[in-house]
Amino acid sequence: MLPLVLGGFLVWYSLGIVSPSELVEYFANANYWWISLGLFFGILSHLSRAYRWKYLLEPLGYQPKFINSTLAVLVAYLMNIFLPRAGEVTRAAVMTNYEDIPFEKGFGTIVAERIADLLMMLVIIIITLFIQFDFIYELLSEKVNPKNLVVYTTLATIGFLFFFFYIRKGKSKLAKKIKSFIMGLKDGMTSIFKMKYKWSFIFHTVFIWLMYVAMFWATIPSVEHLTVPFGGVLIGFIAGGFSIAATNGGVGLYPVAVAGALSLFGIDEVTGNAFGWIMWTAQTAMIIIFGGLSFLLLPIYNKDE
Repeated sequence: MLPLVLGGFLVWYSLGIVSPSELVEYFANANYWWISLGLFFGILSHLSRAYRWKYLLEPLGYQPKFINSTLAVLVAYLMNIFLPRAGEVTRAAVMTNYEDIPFEKGFGTIVAERIADLLMMLVIIIITLFIQFDFIYELLSEKVNPKNLVVYTTLATIGFLFFFFYIRKGKSKLAKKIKSFIMGLKDGMTSIFKMKYKWSFIFHTVFIWLMYVAMFWATIPSVEHLTVPFGGVLIGFIAGGFSIAATNGGVGLYPVAVAGALSLFGIDEVTGNAFGWIMWTAQTAMIIIFGGLSFLLLPIYNKDE
């Protein structure tokens, strides 16, 4: 319930910046050709995700139908809107029901996928830091006292070293659980490079995230006079990505997070929030429509199985 409560509060907060009447005007004047192009990139990412799944399932002896994989992925996105992380469970359950893939094996491959996706998000963050290094450094210099920055960096380094040695040498249940979790992440990441079709899997992983960024980039011209540099596109995309993980499908938080990121590049709060709402509404509408249709089509498509 907490993500929903937070999302509701942030909807109220966002609508205090851009009024409902202003938001309606932005939607009325939006260029829906660019929005459609962005949604096209989003659909390609979902199809690629469904196809990529087979590279993890094949070594386990399963070859699900591509249509069932696609429908399961879309249903999973739909479920995540209502209950965060419920989509992963639903996706595995769908394949258990329609492809006879044991739940624990299907869920295990989804966890491996999430590790690959987490790695890609880190890669995008690192690329953004390199591209926008001067901008981020200047921003930190303005916002943070250099002396405090040295203190914070030193404390963070000491904290990391303490955490590292505590986990490495610790014998408590908590230390063992954290160590087991970290080792699981390591095993999951290295297993990707050991699979038979690792380069195909890596290609689809990169393609999925390129399509995510392209979806964000393509939607920007839908708002009249809105121009964002490439570095701003990446920072806005990252902010939006984290907001989706924090609340149910990013409800309320997505427009606020994106507007905050774009404000660093001189874009006013009203325009930034309006763009965030247009972007979030387009993504969510696509998920609800295609996810709902997938939910209905699954039993119809598999009725003779």
